[in-house]
Amino acid sequence: MNPVTLYVTYQGDQDAHFDRSYYAKKHLPLVKASFTRYGLLSLSVFYPEMSQSGTIAICECVFRDDMAISAAFDSPEASAVMKDVVQFTRIVPVRLRAIPL
Repeated sequence: MNPVTLYVTYQGDQDAHFDRSYYAKKHLPLVKASFTRYGLLSLSVFYPEMSQSGTIAICECVFRDDMAISAAFDSPEASAVMKDVVQFTRIVPVRLRAIPL
């Protein structure tokens, strides 16, 4: 099986609160610690260069396969990951599964 990429995006305007420092130093390590055992292979974060409305952050999560994504988000650890979002933003994250060409 080929790895599957899941993007978690945060959309908002230039006034939307998003604490990049907390996200990078606290939230992403929590995601990695919580989901690696279920098949998370890697994660990367990208921020737009300019301050404007639209995408504020994109997290690229690479999982072993589709079953690994389901296992991670259905796991007991997923609750702590989701509850942590309010520590860095009020934006509701959107999950998008990438379809390979």
